Amino acid sequence: MSHPLKKFLPLVPAALILGSLMFPSGCANTTTPPSGGARDTIPPVLTKVSPLPATVNVPRKAKLRFTFNEYVKIKDANGIYLSPPLEKKPKSAIHGKSLDVSFEQDLDSNTTYTLDLTDAIADNNEGNLFPGYTLVFSTGEKIDSMCLTGLVQDCNTLMPVKGATVLLYKDHSDSAVFLKRPVAAAKTDDWGFFSIRNIPDTLYRVYAIKDENNNNKYDPESERIAFLDSLLRPTIVYNDSLYEFKKFDMKDTALCLARHAQIELNLFRERPSKQYVVKKERVGPRTAYLTFMAPDAVIHDMRVRGLPREKLIHQFNLKKDSLELWVNDQRKMPDTLNLVLKYDKTDSTGQLKPTEELIKLTYTKELRAELMKKENNYRDRKHEDTIAVMTTTADPTTVEQYGFGIEFKYPLIEEAWDSLEFHSVNPRQQDAPGKVKVIRDSTNLRRFQIMPVEPFQVGYDYYLKVPHRKFRDINGFYNDSTQMKVTLPTDDKLSSISLELSGVQNRYLVELLTEKRDKVIRSFLIDKAGTVVFPYLKQGAYCIRITEDKNRNGIVDTGVLLEKKQPEKVRFFKLEDQFLIKVLERSEMVWKIDLKEMFQ
Repeated sequence: MSHPLKKFLPLVPAALILGSLMFPSGCANTTTPPSGGARDTIPPVLTKVSPLPATVNVPRKAKLRFTFNEYVKIKDANGIYLSPPLEKKPKSAIHGKSLDVSFEQDLDSNTTYTLDLTDAIADNNEGNLFPGYTLVFSTGEKIDSMCLTGLVQDCNTLMPVKGATVLLYKDHSDSAVFLKRPVAAAKTDDWGFFSIRNIPDTLYRVYAIKDENNNNKYDPESERIAFLDSLLRPTIVYNDSLYEFKKFDMKDTALCLARHAQIELNLFRERPSKQYVVKKERVGPRTAYLTFMAPDAVIHDMRVRGLPREKLIHQFNLKKDSLELWVNDQRKMPDTLNLVLKYDKTDSTGQLKPTEELIKLTYTKELRAELMKKENNYRDRKHEDTIAVMTTTADPTTVEQYGFGIEFKYPLIEEAWDSLEFHSVNPRQQDAPGKVKVIRDSTNLRRFQIMPVEPFQVGYDYYLKVPHRKFRDINGFYNDSTQMKVTLPTDDKLSSISLELSGVQNRYLVELLTEKRDKVIRSFLIDKAGTVVFPYLKQGAYCIRITEDKNRNGIVDTGVLLEKKQPEKVRFFKLEDQFLIKVLERSEMVWKIDLKEMFQ
């Protein structure tokens, strides 16, 4: 192993002297006020390392020193990362222009170590970040030579995960990641990329975790994990010229994306092993919610003390780990609602057992003060405090798929859907009444989809009116009247994407997402070959995400580590290895996708 830094050390003093001659301080200008000069934008330069790179037989009580050309500070102590890690993190301190790193316990014998300084050090004045450096040394007779690179990404969005910890184990047992320290580890950068160098040539079990408590072990109740399906043996010998191990500016997209990842790890959150109520909150006089630790909560009975059972309205979310509660009683509610809940709860032996629990749903101080203010001062009441509040939506670009949307703030106790007034006006201004069908949302009893019986047509104006006092909520309030108008887009600048899908072997969720993958524009559930169309698209960038729903439950199921079960597969449609699809004006884009090939 060569010592590239060592051969340049004698040149450092000469370089510093030469720099002072090229940039003399000069004399004071008697006619111009002195200034502070140009802002320093040059990061610190490493001038000396002890022990030298690739030193062997380093004492197990070693202390490391990194000396720079200027005064520095520790910007992020977590950026000083030792692999393989010890039980306790390295201790670091600044002495003048040097960073000293020591360890609270002895290093392991006959072990190759790397200490990484990425994002850890900055200069003392301007905070210019040191680009990073990795020191390799060994407490044994030799330096291990193999290396590994990869990518850690979120299992649902496939977005890179920064700051994940990649763990390598020689112990292939299922318990190792829970109980033992890894034999090698690394942190992912801004692009989710990791590189592990100078590791032994052997078989590894590979994991990645979002290590919230920085203990280099997996804590399933609070952390996400990824794992490689099979054992891995490194195939590449490390050398200083490998592109993937260079230190790059994370803002340089082209250079960072050019790095090759040997493996990909998809980070997911496991289904918790314990079931109990983790959160409760009273959000209104007649409204509260509960959050459970694990999904698929099983409730046997629930009631509010002092109220008949039928006065309690409840609704689970799709995963059945969150429960909304409403009291259908218009009397003044007490400060505390005593909810008696009987549900399957994890006992001390780790088993689910029907358990009756008293849950006190009490006003927060802020909510109590707000209610008192409105009760004592009529002028503090707003119009929405006296009506059945509803939210309406009618998006021209998606209305033919989703229709008109109506969502009430509270559950209804009186409904009159036959009172809705719907009509259309054609391009010749001829008015015609129409019929609609009302669909209650399966996951939200307060949300309704209103769909015309006849298909929408381009050039027509569509009107939906909700008349006054036709709907009443649990507070006893009636709705205001409102009218929605929508017209299918006619802008000739709009574009469309058509996907001709084949190789359909399961059920799939096909979604069009925004450029940042943080919002779903349209979605389709498909279980047979055919064409999916995304119309009325403005010029811009989009993503197409396709999720394999093997068990046909309508949700993306997570993985199970001990069962070696990965989360349900997610793929993004790519053009020339790019996730983003750039849509130009007035374009009709058509692609063929073989789902069998995509999900192999």
